[in-house]
Amino acid sequence: MRPKRRRLYFVLAGMAALGLAVALTLFAFEDNLVFFSSPTDVHTKNIGPDRKFRLGGLVEEESVGKSNDGLTTTFRVTDLSNTVPVAYTGILPDLFREGQGVVAEGRLGADGVFIAESVLAKHDENYLPPEVAEALKKSGQWKGATP
Repeated sequence: MRPKRRRLYFVLAGMAALGLAVALTLFAFEDNLVFFSSPTDVHTKNIGPDRKFRLGGLVEEESVGKSNDGLTTTFRVTDLSNTVPVAYTGILPDLFREGQGVVAEGRLGADGVFIAESVLAKHDENYLPPEVAEALKKSGQWKGATP
């Protein structure tokens, strides 16, 4: 085999390996990408039950309930225009309470209940996740100071 042809095979093999690496990286990112949605987005968009996403908004007043097992909590997340019921099994953050900002990560069940795998609560009196604040501003329900 001549050196010119050997170099050509080497370059082609390198490009194929690089293409395979890029394809595997993109495939891995697809599984780990998690998009944010407000309750209004959940009602207007067709989100499938297998799609993982983050649901953010405010915990609706008088919506928090505990099950008999003591670990499952149900509540509703609102952007003051729409609400989505949420079920979470686990220990909630200490700062979780009604009327406060929350971001839950999980999947939408076939019955329309969001099954949360994790729940994040705000960390001080002035914090609201930027996505939640933007969703509240878009809905025209924003009453807080500019973040």
